[in-house]
Amino acid sequence: MGGGNSRDRSLPDQYKHPPQTAYPARNEQQRTLGGKYSCIADNYNSLEEVTEALVHAGLESSNLIVGIDFTKSNEWTGARSYDGRSLHHIGNGLNPYEQAISILGKTLAAFDEDNLIPCFGFGDASTHDQDVFSFHPDERPCNGFEEVLHEYREIVPHLSLAGPTSFAPVIDMAMTIVEQSGGQYHILLIIADGQVTRSGSSRHGHLSPQEQKTVEAIVKASKMPLSIIVVGVGDGPWEMMKEFDDNIPARAFDNFQFVNFTDIMSKNVAQSQKETEFALAALMEIPSQYKATIELNILGGRKGNVYERVPLPPPVNDVTSFTSTKSSRSTSFQKS
Repeated sequence: MGGGNSRDRSLPDQYKHPPQTAYPARNEQQRTLGGKYSCIADNYNSLEEVTEALVHAGLESSNLIVGIDFTKSNEWTGARSYDGRSLHHIGNGLNPYEQAISILGKTLAAFDEDNLIPCFGFGDASTHDQDVFSFHPDERPCNGFEEVLHEYREIVPHLSLAGPTSFAPVIDMAMTIVEQSGGQYHILLIIADGQVTRSGSSRHGHLSPQEQKTVEAIVKASKMPLSIIVVGVGDGPWEMMKEFDDNIPARAFDNFQFVNFTDIMSKNVAQSQKETEFALAALMEIPSQYKATIELNILGGRKGNVYERVPLPPPVNDVTSFTSTKSSRSTSFQKS
């Protein structure tokens, strides 16, 4: 994604064992529960078990947010897994992004009461690693995953893929939505073709600027009722995503789950079995994560110190039809 270098993928030592001053100190309850939820096991064997655990955890409904990676590396990271085509290729069948959206849509829609799904893109020529754009010019959410797929197909032909890659803007956007909802539990689904940009100029043992901001956003998000699921499509690489999943310290709870879509969907088993395994892998940590937000007392209520991120409009050719109050804003990142 965004032309990252595949070398030196482990988290630097300061992020595995940070000094006391690296992040704000946590109180005793946070330390205890943080340890309890620091490594949540992937311990369910069927979608039914995950559904039962969600209900047992008290999760009758959740709110979904979708972020899509539009970095330029999507043009070549399907060399092995997608017959050399762009991962955003629009044709008669579903591309990997559409497949992932469709499969999780079938599974997660049952837990989304209003069926309204805010959708954002990042990494294209209008956003790079600084902003996100909304799928709708008036910033309204999509009504169900069918509309997510429809709007995705409408937007893709108008995009210029770019980079570099950072998950920080879309995580910030999700935190804005959680804050505006009064602290309702949300799931942020990020579908991406690789990992956060790491250039060859990044020093050994140090994070790139994009990695640094992404790590900081994940840590900050752990103080809110927000779970982050990253679905990897295409050929990867995925080493840093696995580090993010397992080794980021200083979080209130383990709020990040990485799922390798390509590995699962390339197995020589029935399509329905692959879809079930993929949905299971994406959802299996949600019950424990939701419980953590309750026990840490971060579910419900506004934090009061979250900056409001304002998305850009969708980057389409007929920009005159998308005039809005956003055109007068000097920045897409404002304090609430």
